[in-house]
Amino acid sequence: MKAIIYEKYGSSDVLQYKEVQKPTPKENEVLVRVKTASVNAADWRMMKADPFLVRFYAGLFKPKKFSILGADVAGIVEAVGQNVTKFRPGVEVFGDVFASGFGAFAEYKCGKEDEFVLKPSNISFDDIVALPLAGMTALHSLRDFGKIEAGQKVLINGASGGVGTFAIQLAKYFGADVTAVCSTSKMEQSKSLGADQVIDYTKEDFIQNGKKYDLIVGVNGYRSLSEYKSALNPKGRYVMAGGGTAQLFQALLLGPFISLRGTQKIIAASSEPNQKDLIFLSQLMESGKIKSVIDKRYKLEEVPQAIQYVEQGHAAGKVIITVS
Repeated sequence: MKAIIYEKYGSSDVLQYKEVQKPTPKENEVLVRVKTASVNAADWRMMKADPFLVRFYAGLFKPKKFSILGADVAGIVEAVGQNVTKFRPGVEVFGDVFASGFGAFAEYKCGKEDEFVLKPSNISFDDIVALPLAGMTALHSLRDFGKIEAGQKVLINGASGGVGTFAIQLAKYFGADVTAVCSTSKMEQSKSLGADQVIDYTKEDFIQNGKKYDLIVGVNGYRSLSEYKSALNPKGRYVMAGGGTAQLFQALLLGPFISLRGTQKIIAASSEPNQKDLIFLSQLMESGKIKSVIDKRYKLEEVPQAIQYVEQGHAAGKVIITVS
């Protein structure tokens, strides 16, 4: 099969379009013929080993666990292992294959049965493959770490990317008053997704405007923890759902101490793929309560360009890879 592989850490130049061995499903695995995949920040972080801690997970000197990137996958079941009971060949599925070693940037992907769910018939492969990692990150950041409640004032900083576009819609679904922070060109997009207020960060600083929020979800755009704290209500929460290495270490190392010392909470979100939440999100999409925002589409052999584009941090929604 054709796949995008990498054998060393580095920029998108390390990615190669090559012929590799087609996988065979084990007894509890599903073999999926990939129709579409999507690009996430996790892909370029794994590719570059950024932050350095990635190396303790994927391989200290070179990638050992992940030779093929891509966590979001959608396609058609080609074969199933002998212990698989939920799927049969020919059905359309999608999922987050992070736990089974990435691998979506290929013509075929083997994953565990519980990594996949059935694709709603009224949703395209492009739209559904945008959902898993970004949608799950947004859901867990708001519901599980943010403890979102109806009527709260919620700010999404970095509202125009994959996670941000789902976060706006999910926050509205949960009944919040939503403020989106994005660039000038993305303001109409945020409004169309349901944001009650939109702040153009090139013209207004939400830290300085005197408004306070019950929950801030930081997806992109660097601000210090002290700045986020200043924009929170006394019992407010800041949840880091994405951003740079400096933000990650601040939230992980300083967040717990800040949270212990006062009533405000600083939390670094993490997202564990699971079928229950994936089904929940797909049902919201099936019923029209949320939708995917797709910025660009690339072919499988163009994955290096797609990852480079996402790494620049200016995508207006999701970037899709058309595989077959």
